[in-house]
Amino acid sequence: MTKTSPHPLDHLVLPTASLDVARARLTALGFVVAPVGVHPFGTENACVFFADGTYLEPLAIGNEQVADRAIGEGNVFVGRDRLYRQNLGEEGFSAVALGTGNADADHARYFEAGLSAGNMLSFSRTFADASGKSDLASFRLTFCASKEADDAFLFACQRINAPSIDRTALQAHGNGVTGIVEIVAVSDRPSAQIGLIATAASAGATDGDAVRLPNAMLSVLSPQDYSARFGLPAGPSPDMRFAAVVFSVRDNAAAKRVLANNAIEHNMSGNDIAVPTAPGQGAAFIFREIP
Repeated sequence: MTKTSPHPLDHLVLPTASLDVARARLTALGFVVAPVGVHPFGTENACVFFADGTYLEPLAIGNEQVADRAIGEGNVFVGRDRLYRQNLGEEGFSAVALGTGNADADHARYFEAGLSAGNMLSFSRTFADASGKSDLASFRLTFCASKEADDAFLFACQRINAPSIDRTALQAHGNGVTGIVEIVAVSDRPSAQIGLIATAASAGATDGDAVRLPNAMLSVLSPQDYSARFGLPAGPSPDMRFAAVVFSVRDNAAAKRVLANNAIEHNMSGNDIAVPTAPGQGAAFIFREIP
């Protein structure tokens, strides 16, 4: 990654009330879900990994007391998660993580822009593959957010130690998903939000109301444009909230088959398959055939 290139998409954070519910929903959608991962600050996840290196992070509260203590100690990750749940409920899509090779430099840049959301966070957790083999994963995070808005934030994620684990089995999804091609946010004022996203991603330029990352697009639509594009409802959003994830699939037929077999509500929006939100699935999921 050069100094002038935007950061790539790393992963997406999807708050949920229950990892069991999230696992059941994601499995019904045709995804392979990894074993539970426990954070040292009270949250836990059950991730969905993709062949393009990105992943979904369904996030639940595993230990309320530890989470309370972490918030009191200034843990931005847990603090922003709580704000999101208080404002929008236990199910949703709260954050976009961007890959970085130098979280310290990003932290300085966010602070200079007046968009730092608080202290950096370094931590490690055990990661296990589908067979139960485990290794240690270590991360360094720095957070970027508008001080007026609590419904969405972004952060730069530096992978300090990548676990020596074979993820092949975790990436073999029955719905044919190979990666993430677009993240869609909703705002009543899309042009007013794009600067935050560009700063978070270290992007020198924007593409209208979107930022083109090396491996995905991050778009901001008005509620009206969102509904017109995907055929899904979108209420007012005075600031910004993340709303949808667009996945690449090799063949739409595989995704349609899984959704039909498991009685998952969906509709066609052009050539895209759109699945509305549900408990355990905090964002709208859009399946797009990209051979």
